[in-house]
Amino acid sequence: MRVVLAGTGSAVGKTTISTGIMKALSKELKVQPFKVGPDYIDPTYHTLATGNISRNLDSFFMNDLQIREAFERGLKISNSNMGIIEGVRGLYEGISPIEDVGNTASIAKALNAPVILILNSRSLVKSAAAVVIGFKTLDPTVKIEGVILNLVKNRKHYLKTKEAVEKLANTPVIGGIPRDETISVEQRHLGLVPAVERDSILRNIEDWGKVMEENIDLDALIAIMKEAGNLPEGREPLFHKESKGNLKIGVAKDEVFTFYYQDNLESLEANNADLIYFSPLHDDEVPDVDAVYIGGGYPEIFAKELAANYSMRTSLKKFHNDIRPIYAECGGLMYLTRSINNHEMCDVFPYQSHMTKKPQALSYVIARAAHDNIIIPEGETFHGHEFHYSQLELEGSKPKFAFNILRGRGVVDSKDGLMSKNTLASYVHTHVAACPTFASQMVRSALGDY
Repeated sequence: MRVVLAGTGSAVGKTTISTGIMKALSKELKVQPFKVGPDYIDPTYHTLATGNISRNLDSFFMNDLQIREAFERGLKISNSNMGIIEGVRGLYEGISPIEDVGNTASIAKALNAPVILILNSRSLVKSAAAVVIGFKTLDPTVKIEGVILNLVKNRKHYLKTKEAVEKLANTPVIGGIPRDETISVEQRHLGLVPAVERDSILRNIEDWGKVMEENIDLDALIAIMKEAGNLPEGREPLFHKESKGNLKIGVAKDEVFTFYYQDNLESLEANNADLIYFSPLHDDEVPDVDAVYIGGGYPEIFAKELAANYSMRTSLKKFHNDIRPIYAECGGLMYLTRSINNHEMCDVFPYQSHMTKKPQALSYVIARAAHDNIIIPEGETFHGHEFHYSQLELEGSKPKFAFNILRGRGVVDSKDGLMSKNTLASYVHTHVAACPTFASQMVRSALGDY
């Protein structure tokens, strides 16, 4: 069973409705959640709602065979037969105005999954039918099997709009969500606040689940999911897998560093790495490991506290000076600089970083390795994405960059991936499906074999 919950545009409450549905169904069923696109934050809500780790599906990172592999693999690991996929932005919004790469429709088609449209019905009645007709006729190969009306004014508004959509657009309406300020969540500059930071989010998710139980025909939703049938044929592995011997990789994971793709972590484990989680915020030093992985997050929010943990900062710099591998992305890169907004950091790279009011980069990225490094050999190309509100002040020593950016911005002058000794730090986030050597190369570097 599977379904894609897709928006028609911005401000449709897609994440709260999707998370609420996941919570409601999880009371009696085992739900495996997924998120379309490169988002790290929405999946944290899914994970809290279902008890299963939410996974990303992205047609810029994955081809159709890998999308099916990632979906099926997620179901298998959670021992579930129900996959609920939250879309990204509007159903058809991707990197091209006419093609499907990077959009929700591409995932629905790769999985042959039915789509439920979540429609902002504020001030709409008959026009809601026109919107649904437009979405259905733009690409008839996308199977739009139902509609959820959001922001309905009252029962009368819901019934009139339901009648218009069902009779004029020939599409069942399976629910209507009332206008309610409690069905909302705090925002931050990169999107929603990560669920791990707020105990109150658990209570919010409980409330969202109750609202969905009361206002959505969940039996009708399950019936639509059951009609999906078997997945299309064809699978392709997400990553390279080599047996090189056992080792330990430290993963920085706490309130600060939360941006990790589950497939990336599992790819390291599949290459015989034991993952040892530690906290740059709370722990005194880097654990006894062979390499370190620092993901993205919000180090600028916790800059004062990170600066106060002098022993961890010096421990990480010593790890670097001992020429042991460190791989860091975005927030991890900032942590490895000299300072964040004048708060002292690890000084692995002798540059200051600071926050800006406007985003400095927001796009999918194509990068080519200019040098051999700890995740990809020289000359090879990989895909990723960048989304940050920070800049580096590259004064003093000239940095060595690992990547030439073919699409996207990078640190400066279409270059990214600061290199020093055996450390690589980049604004680019990557997914192992888009950089298949990620895990095997990192393991080789930890064994001194690249």
